[in-house]
Amino acid sequence: MNKAELKTLFAKYNDGTATEEERALLEAWYLQYNEKEPYQLNGKSIDAAKNEIFRRLPGNQGQFFKIGIRLAAAAILIGILFTVTMLFFVNRNPGKTPQLANDLPPGTNKAILTLANGRQLNLSDATNGQVYQQQGVKIVKAQSGQVIFDYSGTETTAEQNTITTPNGGQWKIKLPDGSQVWLNAASSLTFPTSFTHGINRIVKLSGEGYFEVAKDATHPFIVISGDQRVEVLGTHFNISSYADDPSVKTTLLEGRVKVSLLGNATPMFLKPGEQSVAKGNQLEVKSVDTEEALAWRNGYFQFDDEPVNSIMRKLSRWYNVDVKYEGNISDEGLNGRVSRNKNISQVIKALEATQTVHFRLEGRRITVMK
Repeated sequence: MNKAELKTLFAKYNDGTATEEERALLEAWYLQYNEKEPYQLNGKSIDAAKNEIFRRLPGNQGQFFKIGIRLAAAAILIGILFTVTMLFFVNRNPGKTPQLANDLPPGTNKAILTLANGRQLNLSDATNGQVYQQQGVKIVKAQSGQVIFDYSGTETTAEQNTITTPNGGQWKIKLPDGSQVWLNAASSLTFPTSFTHGINRIVKLSGEGYFEVAKDATHPFIVISGDQRVEVLGTHFNISSYADDPSVKTTLLEGRVKVSLLGNATPMFLKPGEQSVAKGNQLEVKSVDTEEALAWRNGYFQFDDEPVNSIMRKLSRWYNVDVKYEGNISDEGLNGRVSRNKNISQVIKALEATQTVHFRLEGRRITVMK
């Protein structure tokens, strides 16, 4: 494989046309910029690395890597392979492989629906078809697992329902107005049985949710998460508002949204590809990679220069594990992508290969070590 072929391979990877084998090859390389003595790759060393990677990798595993700012910028332009140090996916220090007393599977579709009268329905145990009839609202679990709320009543007031996902759970909901919401693990959404009783369509979110809001120019859709308020007429966006995260992030995929905070009189308007970050009563807007924000909904973790403690919060929610730290853990940002359908041992292996952290898994507690 020569340099031109590698450039073509990265182009295919970036536009999503690479095969699984090609993705496995590229994602298995850990790229670390050597600014003092750049290592010039040649065809022979590239082929040797490729053969070693495919000899050792049992399929398309997830990979993580440390990457310098200049290399990250170059990667966007695809001209990236000629001043990097190549590291293999396999951690070659046998004394620091994951110490697993057991292994844990990934999360699944599971949630609890709490009705206004306090009754709780376990949605994952419910059979397909009608689940419950409530004040003119038919609650149906579709064959796909989605829960649909069909309002046909004439009541003058709307009651509040809440769907809650536990650690290790996720769920998809279709609201009475036709809007769809995907809930990530350890999240909840409170919403009325009908949106026809007021000017606004108001829901409350805790945790993380991806929204595809049905268009209705006369009834704005409002999501309240803590002190943040997001107002739209019909659009696609993601909100991450976990209580143990340092900020609330709202990422817009299409359309337009207005983000405001209690105590901050100046709202922000987002355009597609932008993200608002709310911390305290401060609100800022930046351009982001929307693929990272939507990774969880699309079935994988994606980390862009993300510190270990932030990564572990996400793993804790999805695999339902407690996290403990021993020693001084590096705050260096890691980059990479791995499927959320893999057991936790495979994610640990990918993280350990960065030489940044190591792990010990005992029951449902994972210890992070330097």
